[in-house]
Amino acid sequence: MGFEQLAALKRELVAQAEQEKRNTRKTPQNARKTARKPAQESPVDPVVITISRLQKQFPLAFPKKPAPKLPLKLGIHKDLYEQAEALKLTNAEIKEAVKTWCQGSRYWACMTENAPRLNLNGEPAGEVTAADAQHAKQLANRRRSNAMRSRKQEAGKSVATEAAAAQPPATVQSPVQVTPSAEAPAAEASGTPDHSANTP
Repeated sequence: MGFEQLAALKRELVAQAEQEKRNTRKTPQNARKTARKPAQESPVDPVVITISRLQKQFPLAFPKKPAPKLPLKLGIHKDLYEQAEALKLTNAEIKEAVKTWCQGSRYWACMTENAPRLNLNGEPAGEVTAADAQHAKQLANRRRSNAMRSRKQEAGKSVATEAAAAQPPATVQSPVQVTPSAEAPAAEASGTPDHSANTP
């Protein structure tokens, strides 16, 4: 290759490099435009939306995290049904939201004997009885024991899976089939022993 050809090749490579630089400068701007578009959000559970509405409308009865939950008045869902139209919620949505709110360790922890039950305005409307407190404690213990049991089962499964993975795969040997020679059946049929193997 001559000097002229090398010089021409160098000019081509320099031109290609400059073109690539121009292209890469345009790409980040295009990337920024696409990044500005909102990503598709995963659908939110409708019960969570309903609870959020209740928290906005009745913050004293339905406090937001990290504040502890408070025991609600017995039959509070009936009070909410009366305000369903103003809340733009159906009775079924209200029932499911109150059911979800009252389940879980955060609610059960607040259910201590003689704790005041609150109405929608956060005012006392009864007390937690000893039976209610005991029931909440049982529910919390049951959930805790179920969680521990499922963790143990999963740990056992993972140990068994790891042990199975650590063992080398068993080699399957096909049974060896011994086929008698053609002379053996003839010798058995005639009743004379085959001495051909013993001949020198």
